[in-house]
Amino acid sequence: MPMPPDGRAGPPGAAGVLNGSSGPNGAGRPRDAGGAAERPRGADAVDGPGGAAGAGTGAGPGDGADPRDGAVGSPAEPVSDAGELERVLAELLAFLRRRITGDYTVDEHGFDPDLTEHIVAPLLRPIYRNYFRVETRGLENIPDKGGALVVSNHSGTVPLDALMTALAILDHHPAHRHLRMLAADLVFALPFLAPLARKTGNTLACQADAERLLGAGHLVGVWPEGFKGIGKPFSDRYKLQRFGRGGFVSAALRTGAPIVPCTVVGAEEIYPMVGNARTLARLLGLPYLPITPTFPWLGLLGLVPLPSKWIIEFGEPVDTTEYTQAAAEDPMLVFELTDRIRETIQHTLYGLLMQRRSVFF
Repeated sequence: MPMPPDGRAGPPGAAGVLNGSSGPNGAGRPRDAGGAAERPRGADAVDGPGGAAGAGTGAGPGDGADPRDGAVGSPAEPVSDAGELERVLAELLAFLRRRITGDYTVDEHGFDPDLTEHIVAPLLRPIYRNYFRVETRGLENIPDKGGALVVSNHSGTVPLDALMTALAILDHHPAHRHLRMLAADLVFALPFLAPLARKTGNTLACQADAERLLGAGHLVGVWPEGFKGIGKPFSDRYKLQRFGRGGFVSAALRTGAPIVPCTVVGAEEIYPMVGNARTLARLLGLPYLPITPTFPWLGLLGLVPLPSKWIIEFGEPVDTTEYTQAAAEDPMLVFELTDRIRETIQHTLYGLLMQRRSVFF
């Protein structure tokens, strides 16, 4: 759309309904006297199955968890727990001080890396590490700097896959880049979600914004299936929907940015959509209103996603520098590249589904 400077930057956007490297060129991460900006970002990078050095995994047996979280297989020490709490409190106080003094930056799109890193990302990390136990592969395929376009499948009824993908890159990529996500119009029409989406790096899913971000050297994320992907019935799980007219390919061709295919397995099962209340959805102005085995039957409890096990794999980038900018105006070439990327993600989905042991383990 779901189409969230280089180097280390100030995650993930609230997207997803969303479809989004670092802050503006040359802008570093906000720092303060307490050094809160220098905190480690989640688990240390390790090799995942089929991955390469530098690819991190979610918390779980065999992954490179932050030593302060306690070693796998050994009890956590109370002293380290106290130290972790002190660190979190220090970071929060440092964040509040920066907000009061105005010692933070916001780019022309409304992106606030300080808020993203120190408030939004910490709230998502327990879900990423402990609930979905995300395993990431192929992070070496994402460039350390310069513009690049990440294209992913979309699923899950609620677009948590966009958030988890952005957090995977922020925490586990060596350059800790922000994924600037291209979000659907609906995101920016909702009262609470719209300003939060802007502050966490999302922008409108249009070709002009995509080209502007890529040209400025940002890492951009797009989910071409849009609502057709996240709102499809459970019977169609892991079957990619149409990728639109290839606007994301045209943006990459015009800017010479590589296209990195991304495949997410596990998100399809968090809210199995067995029905769609279409009439009520139209009345509410929504693209769909899901009916799942738990919602609306269990009320608010039915909004809790199922704890499926996730794998996020980044494939080899498609080089666009061999084409001229005029190639973006060739509909046949754009269609061919769009279809090639779609097929790459679909085949990777089949391969990962063959590898996983079960939905929840």
